[in-house]
Amino acid sequence: MAFICGAAAVAVVATGGTIASCRRPDGSSIPSVPVTEMPLLRDRSSALRVRDVMAKDSASLTLADMETIRIAVVEELSVPDTAAVVVLHGTDALEETAFLLDLQHNDPRPVVVTGAQRTADHPEPDGPGNLRAALAAAVDPASYGRGVLVVFGERVLPARGLYKQHTTSLDAFRSSAFRNPRRKLVKWDSIAETRVDVVAVYPGSDGAHIEASLAAGARGIVLAALGAGNANAAVVESVRLCSARKVPVVVSTRVPEGSLAATYGGGGGGHDLLRAGALLSETLRPSQARILLAALLAANSDLQTIAEAFTDCASFQEISARSTIS
Repeated sequence: MAFICGAAAVAVVATGGTIASCRRPDGSSIPSVPVTEMPLLRDRSSALRVRDVMAKDSASLTLADMETIRIAVVEELSVPDTAAVVVLHGTDALEETAFLLDLQHNDPRPVVVTGAQRTADHPEPDGPGNLRAALAAAVDPASYGRGVLVVFGERVLPARGLYKQHTTSLDAFRSSAFRNPRRKLVKWDSIAETRVDVVAVYPGSDGAHIEASLAAGARGIVLAALGAGNANAAVVESVRLCSARKVPVVVSTRVPEGSLAATYGGGGGGHDLLRAGALLSETLRPSQARILLAALLAANSDLQTIAEAFTDCASFQEISARSTIS
């Protein structure tokens, strides 16, 4: 199979994950397979250019690591003969890195992210099939101009709205924002040092974790709220404290599917959270809401810009950074 578009090549950027992992005698798995030793890439033609960027389980990635991956993709796209880039990545944080890449991907050439649920030495590994499908999608004319795509388990999904819906299934990913248009950041600054915390809301929760995040220096907070974006009176009071300190709070939900709506009151509902100064993430779940908020804060975006970025019904196609939080 020739993974080539005209005279151009596909760059493969490897970052570790299960697709590059083998089991050790103690039963644990670690990334240990160089990209040059992977099936389809071992005897590659000149149409494929491969690069090991790191060898990490994605659960251990930091924002700085994700920024390193983004820089590697940008570098590969800067090579004149690059037709597309395929990123090999662990599944635990694939939704975060893919979305981060998409936020700054203004190039029409495809960037495709894939990985595996089974290790490379499994009797029936899924990595080779996912890699083959990702390479095919990378050179498919239909992928052109669609931004960052995730190819996994015979699905092709947009990066925006992606979430891992099953821990072990070979068809692991779904999207909560499949029909929504892409949004792009015009201005980019590194998110490596931008702390944004995700705080879980649960029955009986209070504001202790929010206040701990503030004390730790968080520049923004994402709530993994209940239902369509609800909490309780104690959480609402802590959100007011964040607003007074000009730390934006974005309300997402622990529920995988459906839009959020600020309809409930009673002292702690979504309506009360918004009145206390929180912003509503209409479809992005906490993992990707954190990445978007970090990117906006790193670009010194104001509250209006941040609110618009999380509103899926907005008519704009690009989000430009304006001024500092006010």
